[in-house]
Amino acid sequence: MRKLVYYVGMTIDGFIAAPDESYDFFPVTQDVVDFIVEDFPDTLPTHLREQLGVDVPNPNFDTVVQGRVTYEPALKAGITSPYAHLRQYVVSTSTAESPDPAVEIVSDDVVGRIRQLKAEEGGDIYLAGGSRLAGTLLPEIDALVVKLYPVVAGAGIPLFTAGFSPAYFTLEGTRTLREGTVILTYGRK
Repeated sequence: MRKLVYYVGMTIDGFIAAPDESYDFFPVTQDVVDFIVEDFPDTLPTHLREQLGVDVPNPNFDTVVQGRVTYEPALKAGITSPYAHLRQYVVSTSTAESPDPAVEIVSDDVVGRIRQLKAEEGGDIYLAGGSRLAGTLLPEIDALVVKLYPVVAGAGIPLFTAGFSPAYFTLEGTRTLREGTVILTYGRK
């Protein structure tokens, strides 16, 4: 069975974005870029893969799931299919129709749809965010890969937005990059 993997960047104090949903304050240092290109090139939007000359098979994922708020910056930039190298799903109750035939809108029974995807053959499923979607899908998340940036934000969008419901994970790996970002890998306990 395929895994649902929440691959995300986070501040030391647990935020994935600023209160205004921006994330440009995260330090994108060369060591972080090298890590993503080498280990998770499939998480790079297609236009960035092209800019960086990344032309490799997807080593981890063949599907991406993201919330509407996470998808919105691509739309604002005129990109309707940001992950053309993956099957793309956008979870939204406010978007009735997809702006691109390569992007499927999931508007109801999100957990059921994720369970269907997990039951299919193929690579793992990249959960790109955001916080509310991750909170909704927490029972289905099999692994977390957290890029813990050496930044304290003080406020913002948390890693998960959900009611109190402890979910336990086991630390499976750590890797410290040159400039201080730590990659934490967790599996469901």
